[in-house]
Amino acid sequence: MADEPLVLGIETSCDETGVGIVRGTTLLADAVATSVEEHGRFGGVVPEIASRAHLEAMVPTVQRALDEAGIKASDLDGIAVTAGPGLAGALLVGVSAAKAYAYALDKPLYGVNHLASHICVDQLEHGRLPEPTMALLVSGGHSSLLLTSDITSDVRSLGATVDDAAGEAFDKVARVLGLGFPGGPVIDRYATEGDPAAIRFPRGLSGPNDAAYDFSFSGLKTSVARWIEAKRRAGEEVPVRDVAASFQEAVTDVLTRKAVRACKDQGVDHLMIGGGVAANSRLRAMALERCERAGIELRVPRMKLCTDNGAMVAALGAEMVRRGRTPSSFDLSADSSLPVTETHVPGAAGASHDELHRLSE
Repeated sequence: MADEPLVLGIETSCDETGVGIVRGTTLLADAVATSVEEHGRFGGVVPEIASRAHLEAMVPTVQRALDEAGIKASDLDGIAVTAGPGLAGALLVGVSAAKAYAYALDKPLYGVNHLASHICVDQLEHGRLPEPTMALLVSGGHSSLLLTSDITSDVRSLGATVDDAAGEAFDKVARVLGLGFPGGPVIDRYATEGDPAAIRFPRGLSGPNDAAYDFSFSGLKTSVARWIEAKRRAGEEVPVRDVAASFQEAVTDVLTRKAVRACKDQGVDHLMIGGGVAANSRLRAMALERCERAGIELRVPRMKLCTDNGAMVAALGAEMVRRGRTPSSFDLSADSSLPVTETHVPGAAGASHDELHRLSE
């Protein structure tokens, strides 16, 4: 255990300031500060508010993580940070903080990919990832099917959302129903008391001629909104629980069906589900049922590790150190559209740690 790399990870891609500390595949600390309540009255995340919240929360959250892990910052073997994708301003706060800590502590810096981190976090729950592994990532900004044979260097996109991501659709439907923000947890809660077969909402991109692994939830969201509008126009009461359950069933049906199909097509017998929507109870249940029928092993981290957190970034950083990947240089930039194929960002030559030291002398 002592030989495993000890890495601190910083995550600021959206509205959560996450700081995690990992030794190998063992989670030592997972500190999170959220600004979700500040965004609630706007019905969604406001980038400027998120960035300011990250600035205020960064130092105390890092200190909380160090205290929780029972270590000193000087004990660390590296600093990892989400370099993208995400909100540009929010990412910049995290990247700047990580550079400062890495420089001050004389530790290597690793700018890593947010989506790859969501896959790697499962190692903290179930041990090293099988190679290859299929990953279904579902969140407010992403719905993706990814195939990885090496989480530090080889992640391939098989399919992604072409419009609204699954989590975004949950938020928008919750807003139409007047259930507040964020929509995922409240839809899940109301759905448990509703009938998932009450209303047959459309399954996007599910026809024989549609893209096999891509996702579309915009049409579903619009269909739900129009159904609700028609009820209200007719003066009828909207059955909120049935709408929530039927909408949730449509989303999880498409997600799990395409994920299992991808596993079969690619000859992969492991499916990992991550991202904030992976906390949805119906998604977990349906995925387990379909994977068992198909002979596929399902791996889903516990709910706290599904949402954005620093532990997932630390997990990928620790794997980078273990496999001897090149650290990022100190000209590392935040990239709001960083492709998932770039699991980490070594950075351009000419801004090494030693050179920065020389410049400061």
